[in-house]
Amino acid sequence: MLRDIPVTLPSTPLLSAVDQGRSLRTLNEAELAQLCEELRAYLLYSVGQSGGHFGAGLGVVELTVALHTVYDTPQDRVVWDVGHQTYPHKILTGRMQKMRSIRQSGGLAGFPKRSESEYDTFGVGHSSTSISAAIGMALAARQQGVDRHVVAVIGDGAITGGMAIEALAHAGHVRPNMLVVLNDNQMSIGHNTGGLATYFAKIWASKTYISLREGSKKILKRIKPAWDLAKRTEEHMKGMVAPGTLFEELGWHYIGPLDGHDLPQLLQTLENMKDLEGPQFLHIRTMKGKGFAPAEKDPVGYHAINKIEAVPKGPQANLPAAPRKPKFQDVFGRWLCDMAEQDPKLAGITPAMCEGSGMVEFAERFPQRYHDVAIAEQHAVTLAAGMACDGLKPVVAIYSTFLQRAYDQLIHDVAIQNLDVTFAIDRAGLVGQDGPTHHGAFDLSYLRCIPNMVIGAPSDENECRQMLYTAYQHPGPAAVRYPRGTGTGALIAETMTELPIGKAVTVREGHRVAILAFGTVLPAALEAGAALDATVVDMRWVKPLDEALVLTLAGSHDLLVTVEDNAIAGGAGSGVHELLAARRVDTPCLHVGIPDTFVEHGSQAEQYAAAGLDAAGIVTAVESRLLDAGLAHGEVRANAVPVVG
Repeated sequence: MLRDIPVTLPSTPLLSAVDQGRSLRTLNEAELAQLCEELRAYLLYSVGQSGGHFGAGLGVVELTVALHTVYDTPQDRVVWDVGHQTYPHKILTGRMQKMRSIRQSGGLAGFPKRSESEYDTFGVGHSSTSISAAIGMALAARQQGVDRHVVAVIGDGAITGGMAIEALAHAGHVRPNMLVVLNDNQMSIGHNTGGLATYFAKIWASKTYISLREGSKKILKRIKPAWDLAKRTEEHMKGMVAPGTLFEELGWHYIGPLDGHDLPQLLQTLENMKDLEGPQFLHIRTMKGKGFAPAEKDPVGYHAINKIEAVPKGPQANLPAAPRKPKFQDVFGRWLCDMAEQDPKLAGITPAMCEGSGMVEFAERFPQRYHDVAIAEQHAVTLAAGMACDGLKPVVAIYSTFLQRAYDQLIHDVAIQNLDVTFAIDRAGLVGQDGPTHHGAFDLSYLRCIPNMVIGAPSDENECRQMLYTAYQHPGPAAVRYPRGTGTGALIAETMTELPIGKAVTVREGHRVAILAFGTVLPAALEAGAALDATVVDMRWVKPLDEALVLTLAGSHDLLVTVEDNAIAGGAGSGVHELLAARRVDTPCLHVGIPDTFVEHGSQAEQYAAAGLDAAGIVTAVESRLLDAGLAHGEVRANAVPVVG
């Protein structure tokens, strides 16, 4: 329960004295164990104050302390995968007092960020990148003659990602001096535990064993029958007690699995492995949410939490809670189940985002038609293409930024073949505290240029439901993109009705200025339209555009304003401008969207205001453009006549 999270600052005498990680190397084993307890307590406290990820961080407390104790960080490089694990790392590297600002505007980032600390050796938000980056750093050290250790920490399911497997294979070829630590928090791979496995792991990590092993190789290689027998015996023994055969075959020296919460064993093992030549692989077992009972029981539900708000007192305590508006992901999940009931050909696919994409109910009700492919976005898209080739109608539920990782498959495997795949693109636009690694700021730009694609941007929950149905009925690739968070509170119709593809809806009649709103920016556009007495259109479709309506508006208004929560470069507004240029229409255009910069973390409201995508920002941009064009006082363009498409 959230009430079990401490709301008062815990006593942390050792932790408070830590200076940039270096002072850990002066502590004895008992002090390091105490430090782990203080670190875990402070992590719980600080996340309760700020909100954020903490389940994965609780699981790597001992590992984090061990790494910063054994290695000379930041001279030695530690590369973290899946930044959710790095809160303890941030606390130990000079950012303890700033932890309550994490993921807030102007505060610490929720993920490793190179500009934030020299200890953050590689920026990360998405998974499965650490091994590739660490190999690059190890090869850079080799080429430049630098004496440096490199460690990659991968976990939380990231080892399933295609990039991780590719990197493991490459390292077996180039043989860098580096260590990969697999943080197996029982939500990814690995089943071999117990005394025997630990016993052999200790032996394999010992300097005595390494010396004997390498010495035996030198001697026995001269006697082929004996060498063959020794090699077969060694591999057979390892195969019996550890899941390391795959890694050994790829060229890694595999150690483990070890108990990742046994600090003395971790310290000894890391020290033993520190100076080994070639690629080393250490497999540890940890518990996600370690030390916080609710998170240990429900590691998915406690992956992250919101800030713990004070319980209201007095008259406010008895006020009824405001009705909750549905999240867009839940609108999708409900539609998916309803659609599956109607059509037995539907199949649902997600790259490890069942909960985040609203697919829990679908997975329970239609388990044979639900496919979680793990963190493998490229495979997810081509899997859908294969299904579509043989008569199924796949729906790929995927975050906007995750679809970026499967762009080639989207073009090569789906669009070129014009296959019937529906993409439900979640987390479009600005997502808030997760920041630039998770903003869905580019999907309209990267989708719009692909032939055969149909792209919809619903403005509310009901339109999202109907547009998903429309995209599903379309016999080719179609994408519907919607934001993170709750909707507007629009009434959602039970009946599913096809919307005319490529047709917009005028929602406000006005004069001089026409605002073309793409997606859930419509409420802000309507507010701005009322202030400006402007025409406002819910464009609905980015591709194909409602060309006839755009051209009519261009002929009857002095200024067209496009509003979208996508990068201005190449986005929906660019499509409008391209249409006008192709038809030789010279009506001025103003594009309001995400500027050519990476928007830093903060609340969604702060981000939209900073980008000028709230009503005030739209009004200011329009008034400035009218002033620049000499139209601020009611002048009318001389050529403002209807344009026939």
